[in-house]
Amino acid sequence: MPNLEPCFTLFSQPVDQIKLPEKFTFPFYYQPSSIAIAAVEQLQQQLDELLPVESQAQEDEANTGKMFGVLVVRNSQQQLGYLAAFSGQLDHENTDIKFVPAVSDMQLQDSAFLTENRIINNINAEIEQLENSQQLSDISDEVNQANDDYQQELLAQQSKIVTNRLQRKLQRSEAIGKLSPSDYEQLKVELAGQSIQEKKQLQALKQQWQIKLDLLQQTLTKMTDEIAKLRKLRKSRSKNLQKKLFAQYDFLNAQGDTKDLNAIFAELPEHTPPAGAGDCAAPKLLQYAYQQNLQPIAMAEFWWGAPPKSAIRQHKNYYPSCYSKCQPILTHMLKGLIVEENPLLVNPAEGKDLTIVYQDSDMLVVNKPAEFLSVPGKNIEDSVYLRIKTQFPQASGPLIVHRLDMSTSGLLVIALNKRAHKALQKQFIERTIEKRYVALVTGNVIADSGTIELPLRLDFDDKPRQMVCYQHGKPALTTWQVLERKNNTTRLQLFPKTGRTHQLRVHCAHKLGLNMPIVGDDHYGLKADRLHLHAEYLSLTHPINKTPLAFEIPADF
Repeated sequence: MPNLEPCFTLFSQPVDQIKLPEKFTFPFYYQPSSIAIAAVEQLQQQLDELLPVESQAQEDEANTGKMFGVLVVRNSQQQLGYLAAFSGQLDHENTDIKFVPAVSDMQLQDSAFLTENRIINNINAEIEQLENSQQLSDISDEVNQANDDYQQELLAQQSKIVTNRLQRKLQRSEAIGKLSPSDYEQLKVELAGQSIQEKKQLQALKQQWQIKLDLLQQTLTKMTDEIAKLRKLRKSRSKNLQKKLFAQYDFLNAQGDTKDLNAIFAELPEHTPPAGAGDCAAPKLLQYAYQQNLQPIAMAEFWWGAPPKSAIRQHKNYYPSCYSKCQPILTHMLKGLIVEENPLLVNPAEGKDLTIVYQDSDMLVVNKPAEFLSVPGKNIEDSVYLRIKTQFPQASGPLIVHRLDMSTSGLLVIALNKRAHKALQKQFIERTIEKRYVALVTGNVIADSGTIELPLRLDFDDKPRQMVCYQHGKPALTTWQVLERKNNTTRLQLFPKTGRTHQLRVHCAHKLGLNMPIVGDDHYGLKADRLHLHAEYLSLTHPINKTPLAFEIPADF
């Protein structure tokens, strides 16, 4: 029977024995199903010819990889196959790989859009030309120099007035008793006249300079006003063009309802869709499936190629759909499908005990299990904070002094009163507390020790992941030491000198760090039985009696 869907690809190997998932993939946190993996492996065989990773490694560092996705579907003839897509644009053309089309090709095909885009580009060029013009540079320098000269002359004149005022005061003082009353009055009149004359000179100086500065400022303002006018015009035309573009991204869902990007994001605080919204792989795949009456079965997305400079992506690793661009769109598009439950709504700490390592009237030290929140989350209340608050109802203050990632196990300090909390917090701020972690990373670390210094910030497009950012990131410093190399893994001791979110995980996984993710890191590496990261040692000073304290709990991996 002929295949009528142009982008529908049949499996090259039999998949009859593969059990299909009962529910569709929850795209923001998932383990790919067996049928999705089969589709990915078939697509990756084709990508090996289209985008060989070896050639990418030899290209410029700016040429990084890309996110690809597959959607396993069943067509009207009950054939099982898959659709393939990529996020953003792809420079290569290859008819052998039948990628689904973009949701909107307005940016490439619509003449009115292209005409308006050219107008905006011309405005950009005009702004750039004015901002970089020699005339603007010269008049700006002239205004700055004139202001400097004016301030110098003004200060000189004011200093002269102060000096002369003191001299006149001295003259009047010395004249008392030496001059007759009439001569003394005459002297006072002469000295007052000098004071008035100096004030007039100062006023004339100010007026003279003000005229000159006003003329220069008018010339400068005329140019900057022209730039501001062009910027305002650019903003207005860009906003209108963007709205027209977003209106072309009209997304279906399984119920047959449609919503464009403007409507989807109108309900959110940011209102305006971020750049690139609608061009990711997942929305493209679902849109095409709905349009072609294909039944979605399972989905998976993976990274192909060299990692980007900031975010952490491993070749062939699976990743969830992005947060800022895809979550609002897919929330709409998945309506009508039976989707897997969100695992992030399941309490990971259920059935786990929180062991107290040390206790007195001021503080506690607990051994937090892996997959256990330090503080209540958005959807889950159970946490170290809630457990301690329940067990110690008399405790006051914030309790939590520092945090461990939910997936990280190990030693955590709790303050039982405000005084202890303030004193302990001060030790963390001043970095007098010594912390040591143990981790198992994938691969053999060559050196025996080292330092990693990579500034970190939140990846707003992919929360809660962090990214390396030299422009806006906060400083983050980690030292490390190898303990053991075995079975292509390395056991490390990690010493964080700062306490950034996901610091150790990113410093291990990033290509500018160890370039080896921690075993079980489902954010930056591959999921396993658990994240193999444990806070094993902690030394501090007691917040009240100042006694030195040290605690050590070995990792259970």
